[in-house]
Amino acid sequence: MALAEALIELQELTRRLRRECPWDREQTARTIVPHTVEEAYEVADAANDGDPAKLRDELGDLLFQTYFLALLLEEQGDGDLEQVARAVHAKLVRRHPHVFGDAEAASAGRVRERWEEIKTEQEGREGVFHDVPEALPALLRARKLQRRAAAVGFDWPDLDGPLAKVREELAELELELDRSGRPAAETEPDAAVFAEIGDLLFAAVNLARLVNVDPELALRGTNRRFVERVELAERLAAEAGETWSELALDAQEAWYIRAKERLLHP
Repeated sequence: MALAEALIELQELTRRLRRECPWDREQTARTIVPHTVEEAYEVADAANDGDPAKLRDELGDLLFQTYFLALLLEEQGDGDLEQVARAVHAKLVRRHPHVFGDAEAASAGRVRERWEEIKTEQEGREGVFHDVPEALPALLRARKLQRRAAAVGFDWPDLDGPLAKVREELAELELELDRSGRPAAETEPDAAVFAEIGDLLFAAVNLARLVNVDPELALRGTNRRFVERVELAERLAAEAGETWSELALDAQEAWYIRAKERLLHP
């Protein structure tokens, strides 16, 4: 099979790089994992961009990371790529009894609920927040914690609750800002303001979760749009003979609005 051949060739390539490349020979799981995380983010960017060619390329990079880490396990005598594949295969079968057994799950929501039940009942996971990595980006970890809480019934019944919570947290932040004012640049933030901004972000993530929005991808999209708009505003100003950094704020804002309109209606 072409697929099997391609995967075996990649495994052989990984082994050769480990033997013959000075950089690859020096790597450990701890030194490789930062690259793995980076590749995962690049996959996310490609998917978010809707770019199939880029997604294929980035998936290849991420796949290589899996092969390399599995090879490190093999060198330590703690497993190999076959065991990794068979373990995830068994886990996916176990967690999909509605596909491979007699269980029923009529909706995606019920699949997620059952997924969490299986982790607890069959895999011995204990506690509401079992195995939620501290190393996750804060937005993703917040969403995962909220999902775990929802799995045991601690969740809003509708959108009124989370919307009200966002407003409540914003109001509390405004009170603290009225009290403390804006700090000088590059100084420690007010502790209460720090906490209230965290609460507001957590509430916003919860609202995003309930409307099926990935907060990390949503914020990445906003970041990208902001960069595009500011860069275009700077170019438009330059075409008019103006230097962006020397403009007053109201003039910069005017160019920003023009750039936004240009991008929305090219």
